[in-house]
Amino acid sequence: MSQINVTKSEQMIIQPDPKPKLMARIKKDFNRGKYVYLMLLPVIIYYLVFQYWPMVGIVIAFQKYIPGLGFFESPWVGFKHFTDFFNSFYFWRLIKNTFLLNFWLLIFGFPAPIILALLLNEVRKSWFKRTVQTVTYIPHFISIVVIVGIIKDFTATEGIINQMREILGSESISFLQIPEYFRTIYVTSDIWQSIGWSSIIYFAALSAVDPNLYEAAEMDGAGRFRKMWHITLPAIKPTIVILLILTIGNLLSSGFEKILLLYQPLTYETADVISTYVYRKGIEDSSFSFATAVGLFNTIVNFILLIIANTISRKVSDNSLW
Repeated sequence: MSQINVTKSEQMIIQPDPKPKLMARIKKDFNRGKYVYLMLLPVIIYYLVFQYWPMVGIVIAFQKYIPGLGFFESPWVGFKHFTDFFNSFYFWRLIKNTFLLNFWLLIFGFPAPIILALLLNEVRKSWFKRTVQTVTYIPHFISIVVIVGIIKDFTATEGIINQMREILGSESISFLQIPEYFRTIYVTSDIWQSIGWSSIIYFAALSAVDPNLYEAAEMDGAGRFRKMWHITLPAIKPTIVILLILTIGNLLSSGFEKILLLYQPLTYETADVISTYVYRKGIEDSSFSFATAVGLFNTIVNFILLIIANTISRKVSDNSLW
């Protein structure tokens, strides 16, 4: 049987072009789900208009921005605003305060909803579980202004905390005017406000655990702690890892509104963070270019932290964002 030699050029001619098939599949998929894509359109428009289009304003971080001249007519100054920020007195203080606030939130605040979900998962009384969940969810829906008002009332010189201190024989103090207490107040109140709402995603992950695994573990003599350690925690491990990566990616992003409402010049030493500094420089001092440069620096650092956390997670475990 004679062999037929086919050159590469002839093979290219013989092989069908995959592009028409790809375009046909895309067109078929679009026609089949056109109403779904139509529902998605407002979301896409929202992100394009309010998330991506404003990113054009990043250009003023490299300019001496003059509002009357606009983005592209203002004079360029290169990295001047970045170097001014790096050499300023406030640079290391802002980095330290922002990092420490988010670090303590990561250490104490991140495990809190996990512990709550694990504990309530062991509760057999459904009415008690629902009550605790409702009570812990409520603070999330309270306005941040109201939350700050409650904090100020509780920590005032005549507030309930100082009243308890006086009963125990201690003098009343103004907590929000003492820099050393700011981080404790901020972290504690943030945990109280978010622990219930943050635990919802862990409850959702726990609902997918097969009950037969617990029954098999009981037959093998495993107690509650053993079942929690060997069944429950591994089941929610992917969720924990993903949320931890996202949290590390925001390690230099603090709760701007809450800090702005709580802090004062007396507590700038420990309470002033990058976001509040950007607000003061950009809005109060009208240094738009300098504030944009500081905000851009903060975003770049968060992005780098996100990539590092995702890379480490991918190497040490099977879970990552990408």
